[in-house]
Amino acid sequence: MNKLITAFLAICWLFVGCTNDHLVDTNMSLESNNWTYAKSIKTTVEIKDATQLYNVYFKLRHTSDYRYANLYVLFHLNGNGANKNLRYQFRLATPTGNWLGKGSGDIFSFNFPLLTNYRFAKPGKYQIEVEQNMRDNPLVGISDIGLMVVPNQIE
Repeated sequence: MNKLITAFLAICWLFVGCTNDHLVDTNMSLESNNWTYAKSIKTTVEIKDATQLYNVYFKLRHTSDYRYANLYVLFHLNGNGANKNLRYQFRLATPTGNWLGKGSGDIFSFNFPLLTNYRFAKPGKYQIEVEQNMRDNPLVGISDIGLMVVPNQIE
């Protein structure tokens, strides 16, 4: 009986220790690995502590069918007086054509920073959106997109 209780407490501790502090962690799979202009990734984040610094990331998974070494996206942050619109270029491959990011087979994953050490103006809800800004529509070879917002853990 004692071993059973110890095992149960160890499992509970493991789950508590593995929880993350992500305010938002969204993922969206794209049909047929095609990212169209109409399929932007959107989320709402509720900021409770405006004194805290936050990091906002764009998550991307692409296949080896992707034709370019880079990716352009438009980033929008709105709510509580915030109105931020930025264009980003992310590098996906080296000049010699080798894919960057974490690879598994022909799938490559990235977490690109959109905002680092960002302080939201005041508590409340904010809308975040990322849309593809390439010439191709649809953009072939993009399998998944997502957004992640985490408090910055500056020590």
